[in-house]
Amino acid sequence: MGFPAPTLTIIYEMLVNGLGAPHPQPPSLAKLASDSMLSRKQFGILNKRIIIIGAGPGGLTAGLLLANRGYEVTILEKDKVAGGRNAPIQDGPYCHDTGPTFLHQKFTLDEIFAETGRKPEDYMDFVKLDPMTRLSWGDLSLETSSNREKMAANIEKSFPGEAENFLRFMDDHASKLKTIFPFLLKPYTRLSSYLDKNLLKALPYVATTKSVMDVLSDYFQDDRLKLAFTFQAKYLGMSPWNCPALFSILSYIEYEHGIYHVQGGLSKISEGMAKVVTEEGGEIRYEAEVEEILYRGENAAKVRLTNGEELTCDQLIVNADYAHARTTIFGKKKQTNEDLRKKKYSCSTFMLYLGLDTLYEDQPHHHVIFADDYHQNLADIQGEKIISEDMSFYIRNSSVTDPTVAPKGHSQLYVLVPTINTRHGHDWQGTQEEYAEKIIDKMIASTGMKDLRDHIVTRKIITPTGWENAHIFLGATFNLAHTLSQMLHFRPQNRLKGFNNLYLVGGGTHPGSGLPTIYESARITTNLIDEVYDQKRTPVDFASGILTKAAN
Repeated sequence: MGFPAPTLTIIYEMLVNGLGAPHPQPPSLAKLASDSMLSRKQFGILNKRIIIIGAGPGGLTAGLLLANRGYEVTILEKDKVAGGRNAPIQDGPYCHDTGPTFLHQKFTLDEIFAETGRKPEDYMDFVKLDPMTRLSWGDLSLETSSNREKMAANIEKSFPGEAENFLRFMDDHASKLKTIFPFLLKPYTRLSSYLDKNLLKALPYVATTKSVMDVLSDYFQDDRLKLAFTFQAKYLGMSPWNCPALFSILSYIEYEHGIYHVQGGLSKISEGMAKVVTEEGGEIRYEAEVEEILYRGENAAKVRLTNGEELTCDQLIVNADYAHARTTIFGKKKQTNEDLRKKKYSCSTFMLYLGLDTLYEDQPHHHVIFADDYHQNLADIQGEKIISEDMSFYIRNSSVTDPTVAPKGHSQLYVLVPTINTRHGHDWQGTQEEYAEKIIDKMIASTGMKDLRDHIVTRKIITPTGWENAHIFLGATFNLAHTLSQMLHFRPQNRLKGFNNLYLVGGGTHPGSGLPTIYESARITTNLIDEVYDQKRTPVDFASGILTKAAN
């Protein structure tokens, strides 16, 4: 049986571009620190100036790595605090995370800190959650866990006869992730970099027209249980019926390796990274908004700030929403809105941040409530025109785990509703209060928080239009869609095509959105800059051992 024509094109491109090789075993932290100091002295690169636009997760990761490697690093951040969408929102006495609410694939963050001779635990307090998330379909719920035996038992209780299917899924995906993971960590900028013998091993998982839902249908009978392994596609802003089969690994990563809360909120990761940047001699300038990139030939030579100040650079990294940046700060090389609108984008989100004068101790830390017709709900969102009345939503009630984010006896709730981006317009200004009330009605009906309205002290809303006003193109909070035509070589590249010294980090470049992948985008980019100056170093690799152990 042959491949369909689109798949043949993808296969051809991937054969040209190749996959990455596994990393060697990690060195000790002491050796890393020693090697770092040696490289600084040996290569004398302290006079090479790197400017990074944006102190989001990608910019901070790139900043701390490059500063540690001996470069002169300046991060320009338009806001008063670091983090971007991983920054805190302080609403009176209640502290909310703007975006990400938990960390998965923690070994990637461990690797990033280890490259500087540090551990993230020295900067933040992690809590591994168990149970992880409550998933609810009407009166039926499932408590998820990263303990296989416990998860299998929970599945069998809610979905009799499906426990063995779960164990089969986990075994198969342990091998799948081990095979796929290395090629996701390679850059896709030069053809010579992509020829790799491991390509054929990963090709069946990548060059396929199957969706995540198709993959899950090979394992599970109950459609509701399939959703327990597909809702993670929303991290990419996509429907599991449209999301490439590759991303079935997302649920496996959670159920195998767990998820973590950070006391004080996930914004503490950004705070910790910012501290490492400055400890390594890097500079973060706040309220320093870039107006325009200035060029000399194909090189980014300077950036001009909105106050008129101009800063020179040897290498420039852009950590911003890709499409927004390309249509604004790229100066004479910027693209038009019309050009960027031709690409495919993720959904948006309607956000509620609530401060309460009570604590619902019987409610879970994380709770996902599925729409009665989840398929139609996501079809509405993907169609980008219809706002679903039958909505799915996510609640984080982190105060049951973390006493630091609200006053004693109080709590804060983070509520996220996936919805349409702004491509076709909608009057959110005129409808946001009504929509917020509908969400609260759904929360009261679907959870144990029956007296919720009596306890709301503060309420903050961010609509898709609000995200767009915050420099996110079309309000697409998960950036460019992760379709096969917008992945790997087909996604905006880490060294941006057409430029000699201009790089991207963040969800709009390879390997994609989500905190761990954004960290990886920064590591890929910093390694590309090292290549320019013939820097050689032993990569930190905890992942290979962890993934091999899981696969065995």
